[in-house]
This record gives sequence, structure tokens and C-alpha cells, in this order.
Amino acid sequence: MDLDAYSAAHREEWARLDALASKRSLSGVEADELIDRYQAGATQLSAIKTTAGSTVHGDRLSVSLSKARLRFTAAGSNVLSQLPRFFVLQLPAALYRLRWLTLAVALSTVLVAGLWAAWVLGDPQVLANLGSKAELQKLAEEDFADYYSENPAASFAGQVWTNNAWIAAQCIAFGVTGVWVPFVVLQNAQNLGITAAVLFSFGHGDTFFLYIAPHGMLELTAIFVAAAGGLRIFWAWVAPGNRTRGQALAEDARALFTVAIGLVLVLLVAGILEGFVTPQPWPWPVKIGLGAAALAAFLFYMLVVGRRAYRAGETGDLTAFEAGARRIYAG
Repeated sequence: MDLDAYSAAHREEWARLDALASKRSLSGVEADELIDRYQAGATQLSAIKTTAGSTVHGDRLSVSLSKARLRFTAAGSNVLSQLPRFFVLQLPAALYRLRWLTLAVALSTVLVAGLWAAWVLGDPQVLANLGSKAELQKLAEEDFADYYSENPAASFAGQVWTNNAWIAAQCIAFGVTGVWVPFVVLQNAQNLGITAAVLFSFGHGDTFFLYIAPHGMLELTAIFVAAAGGLRIFWAWVAPGNRTRGQALAEDARALFTVAIGLVLVLLVAGILEGFVTPQPWPWPVKIGLGAAALAAFLFYMLVVGRRAYRAGETGDLTAFEAGARRIYAG
């Protein structure tokens, strides 16, 4: 191949390819032309490399092809540039979609915990089966409160954060089974009901609520949301509607993966409250007020910001955002 002659014969084509790749915006006809010239240029570059290897002409054509390829595939979105939309639209919309299921899980937890507490308090034999009187009294008068201050605040906060985040992730990941979420919810309710019953039986019912409230309002709500997410994935499999089961599972799982990411941050706040606020010798109204403020902020984000995002057409699907970010030409 006479490389100079070959380059001269195609110089105008390559110049046009470069001009189209450099334009700020393209019409539909120009976008089609760009793709055609890209395909032709790729074939010509292959012929040059096969015949002459690495050359100046080939390198220049390769640069033009790279520019053209970015126009119809688009560069990957910078992660930092996606954060505003994630927090303003995707995450609150995904949370808003779970509002009623979250309420149902919360009410179920309260109901089951209340039934366990009533059963234990109403039958001395059931209470006795939980441990000796000395052990239960020690739990009510010392161990329950000491649990929040026996370890350094930072390490304790990190421990409860990772533990709760793991539970939330399991609820969403294994929700499709249909049994894991009810198991987690019922076990959590049972633990709350039994602990409350033990403290009430020794006259320390106020201690139970005072130590649970500062961090528990936000922490439990986050777990309720995670459980609701898992149940929604299960329901997508049971009743996919006009979608196939595979499509329903994929779409809802992608959206609820958004929730899992968001709950990690929410549970971090709850862990900070549990490690640095609950054990402090501050007035209880201050500590409970901080927990209530954190819960109110989360509910505002979930219900008010989420409602706006959902009504704007956001679903919380990360894949949908990525697909929208990739376009055939810039306009």
C-alpha cells in the first residue's frame, strides 16, 4: 500500500469525520453520517495497521475515531456529578415508594412486641423461664443501661452501625425468599417485647423507653424500611403485573438497591446517636429530642422530598439514570 496515496484519497473523509466529532451539537442526519463515517474510518484504520503498522496517519485517524466514538457512546458520568441527583431524586423517590409497607412493618412490630410483653408479664412461669430472678433483676437494674456505655463511644457506634447495616442489607438481598424478612421482623419484635417485659416486671419500664428512644426511633425506622424493601421485591416476584417475573424482579431490585445504599447512611446517624448521645448524662428531653429531630428529618426526606421526586417521574432506578446519561449525540 502506498500510504501517502491512500491518505490523500481519504483525507476529505477523515476531515469530515473530525469535523462532525468536534461539533457542539448534531442533527439527526449528521448523527447518522457520523456513525457511517466512523464505521468506514475504522475499516480504513484496520487496513493501515495491517499493512504499515503504527504510523502518523494511522495515529491521527485513531484520534478522530476516538472523538467520534465518544459522541455516540458518551463518556461515563463522573460519580461525583451523579451524587446530587442520587440524593435529591433517586433515593427519596425509592423511599417514598415504600411508605405504606414501612408503616405496615412498623405496626406489625409494635403489635407483636406488645403481645410478647403482655404474655411474659401475665405469666410468672414464662418470666421465670427466661432466667433466675437475680439474673433478670441485674438485667433490669444494671446490664440494660450499662450496655450503652461499657465500650468506647466510637467503637460502640461503629459496631452497632455495621451490625444494623448488615441486617438491612440482608432484608433487601434475601427478601425475594418471602421468609427472611418476616423472620427478622418477628425476631426483632420478640426481643423488644421480652426486654420490655423484664424491665417492667422490676419497675424499670421508664428505663427501657428512655434508653431506646434517642437512637431507636431512627434505627428501628431504618430497619422497617429495609424490611419493606425486601417485601416489595418478594411481591414483585409473586405478582409482577404486566411484566415478566424476571423483569419485575430486576426493576424493583435495582431501585431498592438505591434504598440499601441510603440506609447505610441513615444507620450511621443512628449509630452515632446510640454511641455518643444515648449514654450521655444529659437531660432525657435533650437526648430524646435529638433522636426525634433525626427521625423527623428522615421522614421529611422520605415523604415530602420523596413525594416530589416520585411525582416528577423518578423511580429510584440507578440503571435508568445511567441509561439516560448515555446519548447518541449532544444537544
